[in-house]
Amino acid sequence: MPNPFLSYEQLTRRAFLGSSATCIGGLALSQLLQQPTYANSVSAEGLPNETFFPPKAKNMICLFQHGGPSQMDLFDYKPELNKWHGKPYPGGDLEIHFDKQAGNVLGAPYQFARHGECGMELSELLPHTSGIVDDITLIRSMQTESVDHESALRLIHTGKFLAGMPVMGSWVTYALGSSNENLPSYVVLTDPGGLPVDGERNWSSEWLPAVYQGTPFRSGPSVVSNLKTPEGIPLAARSQQLELLRKLNERHLKQDPFNTELTARLQNFETAAKMQLAVPEVLDISKETKETHELYGLDHPDTAEYGKRCLLARRLIERGVRFVQLFLSGQPWDTHSKNAETLKGLCARTDKPSAALVIDLKRRGLLDDTIVMWGGEFGRLPVSQGTDGRDHNRHAFSLWFAGGGFKSGYAHGATDDFGYSAVENNVNVHDLHATLFSLFGINHHRLTLPHEGREVGLTDAEVTGAKVMRELLA
Repeated sequence: MPNPFLSYEQLTRRAFLGSSATCIGGLALSQLLQQPTYANSVSAEGLPNETFFPPKAKNMICLFQHGGPSQMDLFDYKPELNKWHGKPYPGGDLEIHFDKQAGNVLGAPYQFARHGECGMELSELLPHTSGIVDDITLIRSMQTESVDHESALRLIHTGKFLAGMPVMGSWVTYALGSSNENLPSYVVLTDPGGLPVDGERNWSSEWLPAVYQGTPFRSGPSVVSNLKTPEGIPLAARSQQLELLRKLNERHLKQDPFNTELTARLQNFETAAKMQLAVPEVLDISKETKETHELYGLDHPDTAEYGKRCLLARRLIERGVRFVQLFLSGQPWDTHSKNAETLKGLCARTDKPSAALVIDLKRRGLLDDTIVMWGGEFGRLPVSQGTDGRDHNRHAFSLWFAGGGFKSGYAHGATDDFGYSAVENNVNVHDLHATLFSLFGINHHRLTLPHEGREVGLTDAEVTGAKVMRELLA
């Protein structure tokens, strides 16, 4: 099946090979990496489907807040919570994950206020995000299908409940390719504290060719694994080693032409030499101005680590990386206990750098075609878990977007009086994926590949009913 966003001329050279990746993935891969400029010439020519949108976004930065940030404490002001604090929940049955620990209504401990020309209400824990409300779309009516972390993570990343499917970043880079020759098209900036729940599956390409998986950039001296030549090996010897390895791998590939992992590894050897120069340059933030360092909070211990990764995300986008994702280790927003205290610490760590990224992209002229996403996999309940925690909630959560064709200063949807369930202009994860694809100029109905006997895509719209949420678009 042809890719849904390329002209006929491009289709004959690249998209046909790419869409046949399960058969000739190696050939498609080499063609893609030899033609890195197609991403800048996406065309709607010849596409009959009326749901297709001209592309507004070229890149995306996902600030993923794993664990389920509490919508009613941060983004969705509910006066009824404090009126009913400590009393039995009056709204009927709740879907409760840890039912034996369920308590009474838990009030929101922090004040809300209106901000910006749009008058968007946010918690006092988000003073810096409050400063960019006129640049963001806040969705208060998100819903998902799972109340468990692992499956909810898979849903928001792959659109599927079960494991083994490519993530959104892999689909986007498969569709649009790379716009640089020296860096991966999909980079993951991991937390120095470790991996999120489900580890590297959060950025896996699974059965798409392996080159479309996220490349982790880690903290510490070895940012990209196996990139640096080991000490004591002369350049000439290293070149001879790699040449021998290339010949051995090519010989092996002839015996197993369907092995996309090996195909990707062969190409990665060629790009590694370029990355040895490009990666240190990206990571060198010493030439950034003092004002930029202060903007991202690099001068303060609470924000320095996350702020540096947000700054690196901007630098990667500037250099043509298509998709950048930031993760926190573990599931830090999972506030089963000490909800108020934990939120205060997490917001102190992430609020300023997240807002700084939007400000910096905007003043550099990058926000118009770069999507910034902030959010987690689900929300929290209006009742307490134990004395001071909140349990998981799949029926309502909030996240925000900036740039890339999203409306500015817009709050979408609403929840009930207690923030438990979305009741107005609901958005599910499949709708979200369809909308993001539309901003990239991708028809989500047509970006599919044969897998296990059927056509599979990110949204599977014929099954899920996924639709583009035009109300979110500028």
